[in-house]
Amino acid sequence: MPPVTASRPRIKVLIVDDSAIVRKLLSEAIAAEPDMEVVGTAPDAYVARDKVLALKPEVLTLDIEMPGMDGITFLKQLMRDHPVATIIVSSLGQSSCTATLEALRCGAVDVLAKPAGPYSVGDLRKSLAAKIRGAAAARPRIAGEPAASLREERRPASNSCDLRTVIAIGASTGGTVAIQEILQRLSADMPPMVVTQHIPAGFSLAFANRLNKLCAMEVREAVDGDSLRRGLALVAPGDYHLLLRRAGAGYAVELQQGPEVCYQRPSVDVMFASVAQAAGSHGVGILLTGMGTDGAKGLLALKRAGAATIAQDEASCVVYGMPREAVRLEAVGIVASLADIPGILSRAGRSNANVEAKAM
Repeated sequence: MPPVTASRPRIKVLIVDDSAIVRKLLSEAIAAEPDMEVVGTAPDAYVARDKVLALKPEVLTLDIEMPGMDGITFLKQLMRDHPVATIIVSSLGQSSCTATLEALRCGAVDVLAKPAGPYSVGDLRKSLAAKIRGAAAARPRIAGEPAASLREERRPASNSCDLRTVIAIGASTGGTVAIQEILQRLSADMPPMVVTQHIPAGFSLAFANRLNKLCAMEVREAVDGDSLRRGLALVAPGDYHLLLRRAGAGYAVELQQGPEVCYQRPSVDVMFASVAQAAGSHGVGILLTGMGTDGAKGLLALKRAGAATIAQDEASCVVYGMPREAVRLEAVGIVASLADIPGILSRAGRSNANVEAKAM
């Protein structure tokens, strides 16, 4: 990590949580990092509102369930009047996970699970600093209102797609909204997809369920051994790597709790590398917004295997980190805006041959 200097001031963080214990744990974890500092804490949204104005934090950690004004209401006001890169610190209850995904849609850039005991406190210290650094580099964006459920419009996939094509999508900071915007614009007869989003264990199920309600494709959290088929997208569970394997004439997924890769589990690199090996030139890899380097080497493996490779452009990224690294490695065949990626994938759904040429 670069040393803190006069030209590299510490990241200013405001902690908003009604739990004094959580405020203390977060404060201690941040205080251990040389490149960031806690400029204030707040037990509720009303105190937080005043401190945002007075202290001008660069990053805010926000609880969802607070007395008086809940975190979602506060976040909407914050993004409208004084946008601050916000990390949601949430419990793993079903209602909290659902609310957290809504907060991400409303402009929050990342999520962190609340510590639930001594073991999770260690995990917190390991991941909080990385999330704060990512948030400090982020450009918060507010997604549009979600479309109505398309479940009733689902139909059996047609035979118009190349049966061998597999689409793999990887993302981190800002990725939940980006993935939703892409999948909502795709038809029900797309080739099978595998998705790795950096997200804590517990939240991935709520994320997959939300996508399933909004998209024409069926979307669900992956289970070890799941077979892929057209019209199905499988999301890697939090804390598990997702790998693609050949299964007869088709494909199946394997879940592993191996070592973290690029400090991540699930890792985009792990997924992309497995798609390169299993699908070769019939793979399509898409690397979206995110902090760090995860996915870049895997995208290069896909390109070398003859697959089509796509990276989100800087202008539409919340954090242009992972795509930038892939471009630097010359792993990218197409650089495209988030708005253009669904159209590129629809063409890939018909045949991924010459996808890159058709997109130019």
